[in-house]
Amino acid sequence: MSLTASPQPSQIPVTVLTGYLGAGKTTLLNRILSENHGKKYAVIINEFGELGVDNDLVVGADEEVFEMNNGCICCTVRGDLIRIIEGLMKRKGKLDGIIVETTGLADPAPVAQTFFVDDDVKSNSRLDAIVTVVDAKHLLQRLVDSHEAEEQVAFADVIVLNKTDLVAAEELDRVEERIRTINKTARILRAEKADVPIAQLMDRGAFDLGRILELEPDFLSGEDDHQHDDAVASVSLTSDRPLDRERFNRWIGAILMEKGQDLLRTKGILHFRGADQRFAFQAVHMLADGEFIGLWKEGASRQSRIVFIGRNVDRSELQRGFEACAAR
Repeated sequence: MSLTASPQPSQIPVTVLTGYLGAGKTTLLNRILSENHGKKYAVIINEFGELGVDNDLVVGADEEVFEMNNGCICCTVRGDLIRIIEGLMKRKGKLDGIIVETTGLADPAPVAQTFFVDDDVKSNSRLDAIVTVVDAKHLLQRLVDSHEAEEQVAFADVIVLNKTDLVAAEELDRVEERIRTINKTARILRAEKADVPIAQLMDRGAFDLGRILELEPDFLSGEDDHQHDDAVASVSLTSDRPLDRERFNRWIGAILMEKGQDLLRTKGILHFRGADQRFAFQAVHMLADGEFIGLWKEGASRQSRIVFIGRNVDRSELQRGFEACAAR
């Protein structure tokens, strides 16, 4: 049964970009914003924790980026999402679309509900597609220990099977077969570093309400029984002092080696002594990467910020270690 509605010219298409922590959502978002498509998108980013980092990782200076921190978009900040979208509706002639990037712990069902249960949002926007990014190396384990990861796959219209370069061909086939046991209809796009053409993701009218109602018959009721894994917590740390790069590398290396299995996601924007550029650090479990991403904005505070998301995270221990990385 397909209930995909015919798009109205006055409705702004909305793409919900979801996927578990560290799958590559922000990388894909940057791909979309960097392509020479001549379109203008508003971007809404939700982060798990009180400290925002993803906004600094988003390129595309022409795009408006709205942050929603310290709560999950499918729970406590859903009202914020509605208010932001309603504000954007008032100048819809200037926008070609809206991209909503959820936290990695979001269940996409209540996010999608927003576009059907709020009358103003429903009349002025249309849910175009739920795009889920999955990490080919870690997905099978995530499907074992995370209900959210399974929901993200189940509700996807398009699945970007990312980081294919990190697994062998046989394992990649097993991952895709596992995806198909959860979602038989989504289009699967294999990718390295989220390198997927925008034409395969945006403004495709891919969302099928009929399929979603088969998954969750109460979808249009507006009610949601979504609950997070209370064992997963976020620790956000800041430092106003420049960091010593070698000291930080030794510390973070030891942390990831010792606690990497419990750390689902680590990300930060760092100010190293003697560097005029911001350094973006990211890790998924023990796999880490980092690069300088451009100059600090003139007049901006050169504050280092780092976020740890995982199980058994000890704030006091991390705080002491981070403070010890300050340059002397």
